Amino acid sequence: MSVMGGLTLTQKEQARLQTLNLVLEKQMGVGEATYLLGLSERHTWRILAAYRKEGAAALSYGNRGRQSANAIPEELRQNVIMLARTRYANFNHTHMTEMLEEREGITLARSTVRQVLTGAGIASPRHRRAPRHLLRRKRMPQEGMLVQIDGSYHDWLEGRGPWLTLLLAVDDATGIVPFALFREYEDTRGYFHLLEGIVRLKGIPLAVYSDRHAVFQRASAASAPLERLSGGERKPTQFGRALGELGVYPIFARSPEAKGRIERAAGTFQDGLVAELRLAGVCTMDEANCVLIDFLARYSTRFAVPPAETVPAYRPIDPELDLALVLCFKYSRRVARDNTVKYDWHILQLLPEAGHPGYAGKRVEIQERLDGNLIVCYQIFVEVISTEGSKKR
Repeated sequence: MSVMGGLTLTQKEQARLQTLNLVLEKQMGVGEATYLLGLSERHTWRILAAYRKEGAAALSYGNRGRQSANAIPEELRQNVIMLARTRYANFNHTHMTEMLEEREGITLARSTVRQVLTGAGIASPRHRRAPRHLLRRKRMPQEGMLVQIDGSYHDWLEGRGPWLTLLLAVDDATGIVPFALFREYEDTRGYFHLLEGIVRLKGIPLAVYSDRHAVFQRASAASAPLERLSGGERKPTQFGRALGELGVYPIFARSPEAKGRIERAAGTFQDGLVAELRLAGVCTMDEANCVLIDFLARYSTRFAVPPAETVPAYRPIDPELDLALVLCFKYSRRVARDNTVKYDWHILQLLPEAGHPGYAGKRVEIQERLDGNLIVCYQIFVEVISTEGSKKR
């Protein structure tokens, strides 16, 4: 959160403010802003007009913390879901809307029916679309506007050690690799370390471009109907939640060709970096990461492209932002009657606090930090449980 003249903006709203300022300063076109914000061009023009008229207040969500005034009753929602799973099974959403009005006396907008059904994991039957003529996308004009990330599982050590995964980030505007590291697997913890390296070395990017790996996006609504939010949106992954807290827009590629820039960079690494690892006689992951640091500097010097705009779009870290609090695993748990919580097949005991009767029945948040510590949070109470089992408050 950030306070501007008494107005509180989230990280996401700050990123939106920065993007709109670039449009007003004519450093970015509306088309590029539409791509970064993940909005339609019409809606981008709409919020741009509101921003010109009302200033930053137009970007703050007016109904924050309140239930929508036009929310449909829960009983009606459940009735629509029941009908979609029984009488009108396999109906597309438009046809379902028509049947509800004609035969059930339920008048709802098609968009409302779609929101209810997708929120319950009931997808509309798929229809094939005609192939489109694709055009090459231009680079972003500023460094930090869009960072592509991906993992490359490869025999980097050529049999001298285990297969490793290179987690790689490439800036779309310049081709520079702001950070990279070797990991055993392509996992969330590794991408947390990758994002931490980018933020600490460069700053917070406006958007991150990735594939649809399970680290970035959960399974489809049909296969994971319970992983949905009340509004029908897909519940974010741990990495997606961290991006949201930093105000970074996630953009998902729909094909390998869409992220060709980072795919080509990975191919270059599989050629040059493999040769240098062989030359250095590297046999372990730690040794490979040491060689990688020197390789990154020379790679960026050789392959960097000057951006159209010299001023970078990376946002500096807010001094009040605890990055370790964002780049961690967060889970909600309910405290048992004996003031314990279960996590990862372990039982964590909460110690008594002076003047507090206990936490039985309360909802707490368990945070697994990248340093291995477990932190149990309830309002302002925090208990740290290290991996060795010692406790401190």
